[in-house]
Amino acid sequence: MPFLPMTLDECQKQNIEQLDFVYIIGDAYVDHPSFGHAIISRVLESFGYTVGIISQPDWKNPDSIKMLGKPRLAFLITAGNMDSMVNHYYVSKKRRTSDAYTPGGACNRRPDHAAVVYSNLVRSQYKDTPIILGGIEASLRRMAHYDYWSDSLKRSILLDSGADMISYGMGEKSIVEIADALNSGMDVKDLTYIRGTVYKARNTEHVCDGVMLPSFMELKEEKKQYAQSFAIQYENTDPYSGKTLIEPYEHDVYVIQNPPSIPLKEMEMDDIYALPYMRRSHPSYDALGGVPATKEIQFSLISNRGCFGGCNFCALTFHQGRIVQTRSHESIIKEAVSMTEDPDFKGYIHDVGGPTANFRAPSCEKQLQYGVCKNKQCLFPKPCSNLNADHSDYVSLLRKLRKLPNVKKVFIRSGIRFDYLLCDKDDTFFHELLRYHVSGQLKVAPEHISDAVLCRMGKPENAVYERFMKKYEDYNEKIGKKQYLVPYLMSSHPGSTLKEAIELAEYIRDLGYMPQQVQDFYPTPSTMSTVMYYTGIDPRDMKPVYVVKNPHEKAMQRALIQYKNPENYDLVKEALLKMHREDLIGFGPKCLIPPRKMEKKGKARNLGQKNANFKNQKHKNGKGIKTGNIGKNKMSSKNNSNTVNRK
Repeated sequence: MPFLPMTLDECQKQNIEQLDFVYIIGDAYVDHPSFGHAIISRVLESFGYTVGIISQPDWKNPDSIKMLGKPRLAFLITAGNMDSMVNHYYVSKKRRTSDAYTPGGACNRRPDHAAVVYSNLVRSQYKDTPIILGGIEASLRRMAHYDYWSDSLKRSILLDSGADMISYGMGEKSIVEIADALNSGMDVKDLTYIRGTVYKARNTEHVCDGVMLPSFMELKEEKKQYAQSFAIQYENTDPYSGKTLIEPYEHDVYVIQNPPSIPLKEMEMDDIYALPYMRRSHPSYDALGGVPATKEIQFSLISNRGCFGGCNFCALTFHQGRIVQTRSHESIIKEAVSMTEDPDFKGYIHDVGGPTANFRAPSCEKQLQYGVCKNKQCLFPKPCSNLNADHSDYVSLLRKLRKLPNVKKVFIRSGIRFDYLLCDKDDTFFHELLRYHVSGQLKVAPEHISDAVLCRMGKPENAVYERFMKKYEDYNEKIGKKQYLVPYLMSSHPGSTLKEAIELAEYIRDLGYMPQQVQDFYPTPSTMSTVMYYTGIDPRDMKPVYVVKNPHEKAMQRALIQYKNPENYDLVKEALLKMHREDLIGFGPKCLIPPRKMEKKGKARNLGQKNANFKNQKHKNGKGIKTGNIGKNKMSSKNNSNTVNRK
């Protein structure tokens, strides 16, 4: 099976006179099931439809979207595997210097708000051809949403793009229904019944049992209305209990969201991942050095989708949903075997997981019949009494993978939910995780230590993480290994004041390490935390939340987590003085910083002493929080922060 055509010559070679769909994507074309455009294209192909790819067109040149001609059924458009604004900008709003989804890591190959720009370009050239948006950018901007980069409330992307429909979520089921309906001759304006889609209408007479949200005008007038609207949307993200949502706009326009698609069954997941992917980027990129993002997924295995973890800063609830869907062992093993036959395979499977690696089943048996609870989380604030914490299936899968010929090591690098792990009364997975699947460091995401902040994050209280650390230490000691914990920490999340930031700094001091990389809270579309950031209100209880928006205060909060860094001295001192914590300035064991900076006149001499101290410290430190002596060990500067799978 060849790559999907990217030129008219390739269409001719594949005997395609006119494509059914032209798929415009913001990423490079990578035919691998870790890329949404590959899955959607191959699924359509398996149902007999032809799809051509236009990758990263020149949005300033209308001819760039004409290169495959007019599709018979529709244009499909996605900004890529990431929201284009997150792809382009750091949380500081400074431009990123590379793009892992572009050949050679080059920048500026896609526009800001790419889905809107591509769609408007297509509409300017093809007035009557249906346009279907999909992917993470369209999915999370499907209703009115806060846009961090413009600091404004934006309309549904459906209206700003001029597209006809959005296929939100993962999209495999809805895109086939859309294709079959269009192929039967139905007008795209009549496709109002398909789950997992959003469309616009002039009236709501056809909607049964719908929920009317506040109008966009009301949302703009009062932020509290936006918090209330989001709370209603959050309660209707479940495919079994979710209602149709209606968002009114001016001039009698309504954006209508149908309930989510029904979760995929195991056999359906297996079928999707068994499609004939080429499992690599298009050969035309080889001369440019390939696509950097493929290095992370080339020898990794996706075993599940969905997440019932419920972190408030994560958008998975709105995209993949809270019900976990899994592939069979047979499907995963088959993919692993083919992976070992790759000439570049060195014996190491880099990951076996998904959004959360150790979720291999729905959190409770009721979900597949009644859906997830509307007003209750599975793990927060305490694990639900109905939670089925069982790692036996995952353990069995990992054992099978370890036994495969030519496999030397199977790593787990997706997020591990340590609170869920502690709920399992059987410690088999914990033991085997440390014995076989940790590469010297285990990355976990406690995110903070203040229970007040953790509550706003939807994360377990700090005592849970401390129990996990102790257990991790004890088990490593039993098996005679020196392995380290690398905790991810987040600054400036809603609810965090300088007081909580100082508490975190003191906690880090007492543990005896300083993280080298810290993630500032990033307000991305369709997360509970982003709504808190914009409105100053927690949508769960409608109570006010402290939000730090001043860049200088954000810098102070971040600096406190890395208080030992000399470059942060002035910010740390300013924060401590502002909060009247002069007791933390001095030379005592409880102090964070000395009374003053190193004098310039002694710079050379002190620098030499500093280097000597660094070498001595490095000799003592090892690579992370050393198990067996948590309070006296440090963290390496080699930490590799990955905010995508923070659990």
